[in-house]
Amino acid sequence: MAGGIPDSIASGRRGRRRGRARKGALSEINVTPLVDVMLVLLIIFMISAPLLTVGVPIELPKTEAAAVNDQIEPLSISIRRDGAIFIQESPTAFANLGVQLKAMAGNGLDKPIYVRADGAAAYAVVAQVMARLQSAGFTSINLITDTGTPEPPPAAAANLRPSAEATP
Repeated sequence: MAGGIPDSIASGRRGRRRGRARKGALSEINVTPLVDVMLVLLIIFMISAPLLTVGVPIELPKTEAAAVNDQIEPLSISIRRDGAIFIQESPTAFANLGVQLKAMAGNGLDKPIYVRADGAAAYAVVAQVMARLQSAGFTSINLITDTGTPEPPPAAAANLRPSAEATP
């Protein structure tokens, strides 16, 4: 201040700023690109997460049971309709099933094992695999099915016909 007069008036600038010399730094964060990236990542994970399960293609039978939430990473056994057995995604022989699973589980015989069997797979094969798992010492054996309304098998559908002779 020169003699009680502000510097801006004394220099003839009358309160106007000149150019960008006195303009402060922009302190706002532009979050639009961040939101765009997060939405793209969310979509990618939503699409790829179901594909990260075991990749042996089988048609699971449908049941009305609810999904089970489990926090421990399970071992998965898949049985195709032709009777082929897979541990995770690797084919294995029935004779080596218990030995390979024990090697994969280590000391965790209480580790959950998910048995995914094709709906058209022979019941005897599924029962034999589950019996082999139990005899190997595993205690948490689970059958995986698809959610939805179950369709009765063709042989059972013939027995479910309503009777024509209904008595009131």
